[in-house]
Amino acid sequence: MDDSAIVQLYWDRDKMAIDETSKKYGRYCETIANNILGNREDAEECVNDTYLNAWNSIPPQKPQMLAAYLGKITRNLSFNLYKKNRAKKRGGSHVTLILDELEEVISNSESLDERYQRKELIDAINSFLKTVPISKRKLFVCRYWYGDDVKDIATRFRISESNVSVSLNRLRKKLHNYLLERGFEL
Repeated sequence: MDDSAIVQLYWDRDKMAIDETSKKYGRYCETIANNILGNREDAEECVNDTYLNAWNSIPPQKPQMLAAYLGKITRNLSFNLYKKNRAKKRGGSHVTLILDELEEVISNSESLDERYQRKELIDAINSFLKTVPISKRKLFVCRYWYGDDVKDIATRFRISESNVSVSLNRLRKKLHNYLLERGFEL
């Protein structure tokens, strides 16, 4: 079933919307959640919460790109659960490493005073990514959007882990400079 038909099911308040969403995007959402949480049960909980959030937000939302919409919901729920779990038991994981890597480049979004500044930062990062070769952009997105492990990225793109790490490090430095040149205080 195509995305517009699934969205229409939500608009019609047809419970088949959840089933069709699960069939088409269940594994996609599970991968995102599991990459962040590293725990299958927690990932399943986030995916189920994603379906509930989609049900509650469509309508009034009418997403043009259902995969991106669901991915964003899953990612946000997963990070919230990760923070909650981390507060309970202080421990490191690859998600901590991912957040630390990006923290070197961008200050915490909560420290930005207003939504406008946050939007400007997002727009600047998107503009930066458009200047990067697509192969490097894919590495960046896999690591910092989907939370993939360096090892998994290396396997997927058939390059060495060292190559992935070096490329990501260079991209973070370029992003840092790009944002500084545009007046962002980092």
